[in-house]
Amino acid sequence: MIDLNTWNLTIPVGEPATTIATPLLVGGYQDDYFKNIDGALFFWAPVDGTTTPNAKYPRSELRETHADGKLRNWKYQAADNYLRATLKVTQVPSSGKVIIGQIHNVEGDDPPIKLQYEYSTSTNTGSVAAIYRLKPGISTSKAIVLRNVALGASFSYSIALSKGGTLAVYAKTPSTDTLKWTAKLDPAWAAQTMYFKAGSYVQDNTGNNTEAGAVTFTKLSIEHTP
Repeated sequence: MIDLNTWNLTIPVGEPATTIATPLLVGGYQDDYFKNIDGALFFWAPVDGTTTPNAKYPRSELRETHADGKLRNWKYQAADNYLRATLKVTQVPSSGKVIIGQIHNVEGDDPPIKLQYEYSTSTNTGSVAAIYRLKPGISTSKAIVLRNVALGASFSYSIALSKGGTLAVYAKTPSTDTLKWTAKLDPAWAAQTMYFKAGSYVQDNTGNNTEAGAVTFTKLSIEHTP
């Protein structure tokens, strides 16, 4: 069972997009954009949905909180920090791209890492890519962590950020060994405050409401180990 006491939810409705508080989420909240089906969490984000302030794209996405609903933010050097998930992507927009996990920063809109599922119509399969910044404010770089992940196929990932500043992504399918990507963050990130996010954050805003990103999580957890 996925613990919803550590999350709130943003859905692509309203101006700006609506946030569902942690207690309401734990109490059984469901709608067209988020469903809890026998412990599996389904996220649906159409490309014509509304957005959060300063964002170009819509999302149905969880954001890390405390159980009382207060936002949980952290400095990476205080603990070893982990976001772990098992999921499947069942629909992508025409761009083929959906963000499925993040470490975001409070101080800006230039997070250290977004984990992105990228589907190619030419190969009819997808990849899992780390979109990362080693230093605040610079352009992103990309590293493919896992390949040949079909739409609807289950896979797992972990995003880890150690108190020493090592950023790592682990990913696997049920039939493959775990693959690992790592990088060392610039110490400038130590001044910033961070939090985890996970869900369906489509990287597309063109089309109608039949075009969307759909993602189902069967496992999702956060850990901060001092």
